[in-house]
Amino acid sequence: MNYPKSQKYQTPELLSKIMGPNPIKLEEELLLGNKIPPHATVCDLGSGQGLTSMFLVKEYGFRVYAADLWSDPAENRKFFDEMGLTEAEIIPVKADAENLPFEKDFFDAVISTDSYNYFGRDPDYLDQKLLPFVKSGGYIYVTVPGMKKDLHQNLPPELLLSWTPEQLDYLHDVSYWKGIVGACRGAEIVEVSEMQSNEEVWADWLAQENEYAIGDRKSMDAGGGKYLNFVKIVLRKK
Repeated sequence: MNYPKSQKYQTPELLSKIMGPNPIKLEEELLLGNKIPPHATVCDLGSGQGLTSMFLVKEYGFRVYAADLWSDPAENRKFFDEMGLTEAEIIPVKADAENLPFEKDFFDAVISTDSYNYFGRDPDYLDQKLLPFVKSGGYIYVTVPGMKKDLHQNLPPELLLSWTPEQLDYLHDVSYWKGIVGACRGAEIVEVSEMQSNEEVWADWLAQENEYAIGDRKSMDAGGGKYLNFVKIVLRKK
């Protein structure tokens, strides 16, 4: 697919900050036709080094809380300042997705790009740990790396060149995610579907010269990408 919003962020400096398949392109596809109004207060859950958070402010006009457990808020603040973003527009927060430090009904929406599969596979997570912080009628937009079809009982050898079975257990298909979010009592499913983005976002990641991208090349060069996809999840709080 085309990525008109993402193209202006395809610089070597920004791509060096990605931590997996290009999250800005994934987020652009995720938010096609989104129903979140401009100036909404949004949580970028699992924001990493802040690329997706920056993108949400600049391209969609949201007020963003960049929430991540593993990144340094001071480093992210420095990055946001360099990108010309003020504290009124974007706030970096060190936050555990299992124990979010926000007021109840605080966010108009939550957006999570390539991280929800680490904490959201618990069927009770949405009702108990995320939805309380979203206003009634608010949206949750999620994209996760997945499999075209769950193959955990017979993992392809191509995938095992780069990842262990334990690491691959984070990847599941559309049917699996429909079951997980379908167990939620406090939100209705708007969409759970396979995304178009796969080859493009992987190519951006595999071109990076860091040890994780280099390690992932083994499986992808062997054709492992044919088993993989990204899954889009959209929910609306009741």
